Amino acid sequence: QVQLVESGGGLVQAGGSLRLSCAASGRTFSSGVMGWFRQAPGKEREFVAAFSRSGGRLDYADSVKGRFTISRDNAKNTVYLQMNSLKPEDTAVYYCAADFRNSLQRSPTWYSYWGQGTQVTVSS
Repeated sequence: QVQLVESGGGLVQAGGSLRLSCAASGRTFSSGVMGWFRQAPGKEREFVAAFSRSGGRLDYADSVKGRFTISRDNAKNTVYLQMNSLKPEDTAVYYCAADFRNSLQRSPTWYSYWGQGTQVTVSS
């Protein structure tokens, strides 16, 4: 059984940084896709970033491009999200997602596996 466990969320002031981690267990996603989504209160879950191992392809939402960096450690079956220059509008629950199919996708309905989420709060 596949499990995704996020960590690293918290409270930070605007302009600060946080690093989220997502550790996968049960099966390796070395040939698939791992990504991050977020959901603010009253809003739909939205794509943040994704990483496909094949070709090392990356994709970022325009709202985070240049501020957030996604990376993965295949040996640890872990994906990271380094978040810099955080803004109050980045406040949300951040979810890790994964799928064994090797295709970068922005739709949350495409991903088969999800973590429980970690809260990120950015104060102004």
